[in-house]
Amino acid sequence: MNRDRSIRDERTRCWRQQTHGQSIGWLMNSAMRFVKKWTFASLVLLAIMGVLARPAISAYVTPSNVSRQMQPLTRSPQLAALEAGSSLKGSSLTDSSLTGSPLTDSPLLLQQGQQQYDAGQLLSALQSWQEFADVSSAKPLQQSLAWSYVSIVAQDLGDWETAASAIARSLSLLADYPDSEEAVSVEARVLNARGRLYLKQGRPEMAWEVWTQAETVYAAANDVLGELGAQINQSQALQTMGLYRRARLQLEAVANSLIRQPDSQIKAIALKSLGTVLQAAGDLEKSREYLTESLELYKQLNQKADVADTLLALGNTLRLMGQNDAAQQHYQQVEQLMPESALSIQAQLNRFSLLMKSQAWTPAEALFTEILPQLKASPASRETIYNRVNFVESLLSVDTELNNPMTWQPIEEIADLLGEGAQQAEALQDGRAQSMALGELSKVYAYSQQWSESQDLAERALSLSQDSHADIAYRWQQQLGRAYHAQGKDKEAVYSYTQAFDTLNQVRRDLLATNVEVQYSFRETIEPVYRELVSLLLLPNEVNEPSLMQAREVIESLQLAELENYFRSACIDSASEYIDRLDSTAAVLYPIILEDRVEVVVSLPGMPLSHYRTWQMEDETNQTLDELFQYFNPVLSKNKRLRLSKQVYDWLITPIENALAKSDVETLVFVLDGKFRNIPMAALHDGEQYLLEKYSVALTPGMKLLGPHFQKPQPLQALMLGLTEARSGFSALPGVRAELEQVSARVNAEVLFNEKFTRDNLAKEIDRVPFPVLHLATHGQFSSKLDETFLLAWDQKITISDLDSLLRARRQQNEPIELMVLSACQTAEGDDRATLGLAGMAVRSGARSTLATLWAVNDESTAVLMSEFYKELENTGISKAKALRQAQITVLKDPQFSHPFFWSPFVLIGNWLS
Repeated sequence: MNRDRSIRDERTRCWRQQTHGQSIGWLMNSAMRFVKKWTFASLVLLAIMGVLARPAISAYVTPSNVSRQMQPLTRSPQLAALEAGSSLKGSSLTDSSLTGSPLTDSPLLLQQGQQQYDAGQLLSALQSWQEFADVSSAKPLQQSLAWSYVSIVAQDLGDWETAASAIARSLSLLADYPDSEEAVSVEARVLNARGRLYLKQGRPEMAWEVWTQAETVYAAANDVLGELGAQINQSQALQTMGLYRRARLQLEAVANSLIRQPDSQIKAIALKSLGTVLQAAGDLEKSREYLTESLELYKQLNQKADVADTLLALGNTLRLMGQNDAAQQHYQQVEQLMPESALSIQAQLNRFSLLMKSQAWTPAEALFTEILPQLKASPASRETIYNRVNFVESLLSVDTELNNPMTWQPIEEIADLLGEGAQQAEALQDGRAQSMALGELSKVYAYSQQWSESQDLAERALSLSQDSHADIAYRWQQQLGRAYHAQGKDKEAVYSYTQAFDTLNQVRRDLLATNVEVQYSFRETIEPVYRELVSLLLLPNEVNEPSLMQAREVIESLQLAELENYFRSACIDSASEYIDRLDSTAAVLYPIILEDRVEVVVSLPGMPLSHYRTWQMEDETNQTLDELFQYFNPVLSKNKRLRLSKQVYDWLITPIENALAKSDVETLVFVLDGKFRNIPMAALHDGEQYLLEKYSVALTPGMKLLGPHFQKPQPLQALMLGLTEARSGFSALPGVRAELEQVSARVNAEVLFNEKFTRDNLAKEIDRVPFPVLHLATHGQFSSKLDETFLLAWDQKITISDLDSLLRARRQQNEPIELMVLSACQTAEGDDRATLGLAGMAVRSGARSTLATLWAVNDESTAVLMSEFYKELENTGISKAKALRQAQITVLKDPQFSHPFFWSPFVLIGNWLS
């Protein structure tokens, strides 16, 4: 927090110099003229999950670069239904392919509504379609379809009563209409709109059911592409429910069906839709593949606008893949194809965001001067307002002392841009866009340290979003908390942050499961809410038992959120109660890295929670942990390693040593945060001995994520598989044979080597005999990227999803793996969050305990350690943590392997007991 203030002080000085000493109060007078006249009564809640036709992707996740990615499809293929994003965008309502359909002679009001919707003028579109639907002379099918359009735009505005009522009227008109091909076509579109309403209201199960009905209706009409559109919609509902695997299978089936379709505009639209949905689902390679194919089809059809639109989507995918240069090129092509268009502005905003992120100041400033007048001149619409918000957020997102982008233009003009946007949104009666503009304006005031005004604007933004826009409400609750804290109102700040935390608990899973931008910006948009709340709860002189309990709850929730973000779905179950009371000799430590300190919350047996801290900046903490990790290399300085190890020991253990001794603690269980996860806790050193020599050590992703206590140990039987030969570019592991042979001599085991270690054989053996122990001695890698975490079998890589599938039947039969051993794996080099893959594999496997390694280990020392580990496990009543400790001490005492490199990377995750 102190660092924040110093940065803001510096920013304020820079701004004052830039404006030649003008008073900061000018900013308030300039921008607040747009908001002072608004009363709270006028800030009506009108919008939820609004989308733009073409989003800008920036470092900040706004509705314009999130929601569109996962919008359900509501139009039939004949009406370009497979256009992802804005549900009515893509072609005219008088599409020539509709000859003989109820919309062949679409009245002017329908076309006018279409144009208004495409322009982001949602209220005008609503009025046009309502007016047409109310016309008594309108044909029933036209009326029914028009009411479905009314529902769609009402959904975008958050007017649920109107949206539901419109769908009901639409279905009522269809119920009285004779069966016909046209009626079936309209029914399918109305069902799509109804499913969209359910999804936006947070009822994905109902959405899936309705879209399944729509698929059946399309099938009855022999509308193959309509069926595919309904299936794409179903996949979105499945993702929102956290059923990521089923959603992926459904999308793969759609892709296979499209292969058989002839090249056409409809196929191009379908491929583009599929590519966009896969982008949102995080399957970026497939997204690129389908978007590229769609692009080629559009080029063949010589449809310039669609080519540009697809180039923009493809650029977004490439950006998410980290291919920024290629993304920039795609955005520039859009600008060249469609100059002075809405698409061109979107491409410029995306390119500007990339330049800012890479700190390419000169081209960024040049582009800034091009974009600003275009934004000022753009007609009022939701898209225009979101563009302004994205633009300002890109400016605010850069935190560097070398260049201050907020000096490129007088700050009062930046505030004017948002103030005008908020005024436009009010005129459009678009509550969501108004909330976004006011919330961003609050951040501008915070930037200039006008905290009272920032607080007022955050409250106004929140009042527009709290009930119907929970997916953005948490941002303004967080912003309000920051304003309170800056004014010394810490109780109010804690309350506001707690509201943000509660809101995130409601919407986080949906956000992480369906919005790829949220997934990739998790550390910037979601994680800070948790850390900032913990920081406030543990402020000096403010800590009490309730605040400690809440801090622990927040830390546990952060662990869960990180894993859900890792898996891109709400696929992780957690207990409702902490289970650290199972072991009266275990202490649980929660170290967490905050901006200005390291805090440690401790749970001792039979004692209330306690905490202690070390004041130091986050960068210093992470640098020390990075250095310590490097010095576990045995060729580097022992003295430097011991000094760094002692430093970390003093952060985590020294303050609690006396209490540990008095409590007769035997096992330390760590719930590690950030870069602490890279460090083997057993190798921390107090200056005389390692932590391992005092205590058994175990890890868990969270006490609520720990599997149930195993009450009745089974006989020590193991299924063991290993690779000794080089395979798929990986080196041979000659020591694996000795490792497994030594272990199998101690326990009843079935051992499979090399070509017998295939995925299919593993599946058969797991199903055939319910071995309590699964031991895999093979190459493997843990990564912060889900698709780069794997184990190597003879015939293929086994991913976390594969392992989940292989072990699912065991879990369903209530016979989960008691112990999974992964003895030759390592964390991905250069990946500071790779241990998320280790935790992810441990959690997703369903194994009660997992023993794995943080880095590639020596064959000979591993064989000794594993043999000793299983020998200890044979002793009745000994815990897994104690068995591992004894095995590690055996290796430690061997002069040849006394360096922590050989024994410390073995970590026990999960249930440390029997």
